[in-house]
Amino acid sequence: MKFFSKKRIWLGILALVLALAVYFGYTNRESIQQLPIGCGAKAELLCSGIFVSGRDEASVLSEDVAFHPLFKLFKPKIDYNEKSVTVSLWGLGLFKKKAIYHDQLGAILIQNVPEETIRGRKVNIPSPEPANPETVPWPMGDLLSADPLPMNVDQTKVAAALDKIFAEPDPKHLKRTRAAVVVYDGRILAERYADGITKDTRLISWSVAKSITNALAGILAGQGKLNIKDPAPVPEWRSPDDPRHAITTDMLLRMSGGQEWYEAYAEHPVSDVNLMLFTKPDMAAFAAAKPLAVPPDTKWEYSTGTTMIINRIIRQAIEKEEEYWAFPRRELFNKIGMRSAVIETDASGTFTAGSGIYVCARDYARFGLLYLQDGVWQGERILPEGWVAYTATPTPTSKAGDYGAQFWLNKGVPNDPTKRPYPKLPQDMLMADGYQGQMIAIFPSRKLVVVRLGMSWDYGWGRTEFLEDVLSAIS
Repeated sequence: MKFFSKKRIWLGILALVLALAVYFGYTNRESIQQLPIGCGAKAELLCSGIFVSGRDEASVLSEDVAFHPLFKLFKPKIDYNEKSVTVSLWGLGLFKKKAIYHDQLGAILIQNVPEETIRGRKVNIPSPEPANPETVPWPMGDLLSADPLPMNVDQTKVAAALDKIFAEPDPKHLKRTRAAVVVYDGRILAERYADGITKDTRLISWSVAKSITNALAGILAGQGKLNIKDPAPVPEWRSPDDPRHAITTDMLLRMSGGQEWYEAYAEHPVSDVNLMLFTKPDMAAFAAAKPLAVPPDTKWEYSTGTTMIINRIIRQAIEKEEEYWAFPRRELFNKIGMRSAVIETDASGTFTAGSGIYVCARDYARFGLLYLQDGVWQGERILPEGWVAYTATPTPTSKAGDYGAQFWLNKGVPNDPTKRPYPKLPQDMLMADGYQGQMIAIFPSRKLVVVRLGMSWDYGWGRTEFLEDVLSAIS
């Protein structure tokens, strides 16, 4: 009798799922694929938002994971003792996904890897430096100068520019700007934070992470451990008969490897990038398995999968896992005072540094300063000589001189620089650009770095106008 009771319960659940599927029109295969993606995304973003960013559960639920109607069907169970988030359809265990918090690697979505394996990884990342940031002068620390600002800065205009991006005149199209920092000639001119966010709050990078991957690859190249002009050391492509064997690491950095890839987020949930980020244990393997769509180096195609392949190449170049996980902090973050930075990993242990880095606003600004200063920090060369120039050189296959090596550019069409993405902004701009309006804009000719972080679903937060306003405040 008990057996039949359970059977009737599960038949009832199945009938309810099918009925709702018909009601919502989700009867095709692609619509069913959205369910594990949605559960995975909600588990990962909730776990990161609560345990990495330290934000309250209610704000993460109402802002970060409320952008698609399907998300209402995915019910989370948050365990504050073990620091985990489990999400399933209606909370019934269907399409269940679980993310756990690792105190050194952030939130990790479990995907066919035993939880005890992930929790048991031996990670020995150095402590953040400087140890006492409030007593160390900016930019290495957080002690700001009390000296008057330069005479050529109109502070009123800077404040007005910040007012504009934090204002919410249209409740139907919220900007949700969370943080902004303006750095001129090495000094913080202005910074501002939304309610519940402070200068120490780690905020998601999304694709700003790709530019940090550029730095990690550059450091390895400078150490002689990575030759970006050689065929990319990807196991799946090792055979000379494989047409992907011709893809170099340089082509990967420039998004011109030629592989099939579909990059879309909320507007088309069942995409290569969403499948990779929220359902695959080894993201780089998923991306590396993609066949060529066009011959290598003949077409530019934006791909987070490409950046994940680069991150696995970095992992292979370092060899020892403990050294790999410590590498970003030892060789980059601690050298420029990026104390807050946490790079998450996939279930296999590879950094998800195509989208999954959490950093506070000042630390994003420090990263921008490193590139503004040609890879040199307080007299020490962090990035090899020529690396920033390489990064800022347009990929030949990019449409309008708008992409270099994991950075967006503003160079313009060859022989006609007036035709560029931002005609009113300096041509030498480098931009680390991420989903939902994350941004580090770097203007070497103007000695300026501008950071904006937020949660703008429709991209209507006014980026171009904001940058123009800030630039106009500096004569």
